[in-house]
Amino acid sequence: MVNALTIAGSDSVGGAGLQADLKAFEALGVHGCAVVTCVTSQNTKGVSSIHAIPESEVAAQLRSVLEDVKLGAVKTGMLYSADIVKTVAGMLRRVDAPLVVDPVMVATTGSSLHQSGFVEAIISKILPQSALVTPNLLEASRLSGIEIRDERTAKSAAEEILELGPKAVLIKGGHLRGPEAADFLLVNRKWTRFSSPRMNVDVHGTGCTFASLIAGNLAKGKGLEEAIKISKGIIYKAILARESVGKGVPCVNPLAVLRIEAGKHAMLSELEDAGSALEKLLGPDLIPEVGVNMGYAVLGALEPEEVAALEGRIIRVGKSARKMGCARFGASKHVARIVLAASSHDPQARCAMNMKYSPENLAACRKAKLSVSTFDRSKEPKGVSSMTWGVHRAIEDFGRVPDAIFDLGGHGKEPMIRLLGRTPDDVIAKLRRIRSRKSSR
Repeated sequence: MVNALTIAGSDSVGGAGLQADLKAFEALGVHGCAVVTCVTSQNTKGVSSIHAIPESEVAAQLRSVLEDVKLGAVKTGMLYSADIVKTVAGMLRRVDAPLVVDPVMVATTGSSLHQSGFVEAIISKILPQSALVTPNLLEASRLSGIEIRDERTAKSAAEEILELGPKAVLIKGGHLRGPEAADFLLVNRKWTRFSSPRMNVDVHGTGCTFASLIAGNLAKGKGLEEAIKISKGIIYKAILARESVGKGVPCVNPLAVLRIEAGKHAMLSELEDAGSALEKLLGPDLIPEVGVNMGYAVLGALEPEEVAALEGRIIRVGKSARKMGCARFGASKHVARIVLAASSHDPQARCAMNMKYSPENLAACRKAKLSVSTFDRSKEPKGVSSMTWGVHRAIEDFGRVPDAIFDLGGHGKEPMIRLLGRTPDDVIAKLRRIRSRKSSR
């Protein structure tokens, strides 16, 4: 069994702190050990009190774990006081496992989670031991002395923090402006950017969970960049699947990834049923030369491997349509790009299919009262994916994800209509509306 340890405060509402850390470890199949530094009385609206555990009891808990358990990684969260920092740092010196330091200072609700002298102790005692430190913008500003306003100042802050002794710095830049939520890793003088679609929502426990996911992946033997990339995808899904536990800020849901994984079989079944329906619905007038495919993404998909499609597509055989393969995740990068681009604007827009472009088919889309947008391939920048760029452009021009996106093709590119929706059934329903308008002419 792979084991990881969190040293953090207890959150009575269960959305952050060691409760979130243990959920993150569980989501990865990692056994979680926990040392409690503080007991907080808090809910989704704020923190009402903090009771620090005496340093001797923190040391006793930590000693019990270290003398018995082989750890793959250690993550620190809310350490609260200089004395607790010194106690923990001293005992971790003999631990042969990567240390991820999340320098928790303020709760999502705005409440302070540290005492005077804490920042100085973090800098002098524990950062020099860390494999990675994961400050958010406020924490990075406090540690570096640099006011962070944009990506440039975030990188400057990371460079200053790296001088304090950690092997690597990950600036969590989710609150910077821009179309994406971007984090910046500095290690060995190399910068790596990790991004996901932006969600303008406050969620309780994201920082704790993200750092714990990274620690858990390190415990499983992943390299640093791979651990962060995997964790970035999971935290995006955990935010999308956030839960309104109380009356205030919703709580992150790190176990969502397990539910998503468990639902993949049902998704493939839905796609297989859709493929059978398409064989009956599609005629020569709706099947393009390249064939038809449908893609269906898991919630929060960021990679083509998280999008299921029909292997081999649906092709024209005489006057009929025939499905040539089974539904499989990662079966089509082409349709995956369409779905990923659409879902980055609306996470519920998880399904897409292509169909033949013709003036009659486009007119039928409009007669069916489907919303339609377009893009011009002649304006496509060099070096970009046509589908990714085109779908983004059509959505941005329209202002939201439309029901259909078409283009008139280009050199060596067949013109095409793409139907977008929430599920295969949703897209099939739109296709039926198009067919009914064509047959009613």
